[in-house]
Amino acid sequence: EVQLVESGGGLVQAGGSLRLSCAASGFTFDDYAIGWFRQAPGKEREAVGCISVSDGSTYYADPVKGRFTISSDNAKYAAFLQMNSLTPEDTAVYYCAADRINTMVTGTFADINYWGQGTQVTVSS
Repeated sequence: EVQLVESGGGLVQAGGSLRLSCAASGFTFDDYAIGWFRQAPGKEREAVGCISVSDGSTYYADPVKGRFTISSDNAKYAAFLQMNSLTPEDTAVYYCAADRINTMVTGTFADINYWGQGTQVTVSS
């Protein structure tokens, strides 16, 4: 059974940092990409970025470029989202997801097979 479990969310002041973790199990980690997504209250889910676990290639959405960094620890089946220079606009539930890299980069949210339960990130002003 595929499982993705996010952790590390919480409350932080604007300008601060948080590091989210995504613990994966139930699939061959190296064969997949891990994506990070977020959904703010009243807004649609949006992509934050993703990492191709096999070669470490990363992709980022424009709003987070230069502030967020995605990495993975393949031996531990874990991925991470380092978030710096946080603003209140980053407040959202953050989800990690897993699928093939092509699906992660070019597919829709409905195409992505595996999702975590989400972790709340709140940035106060």
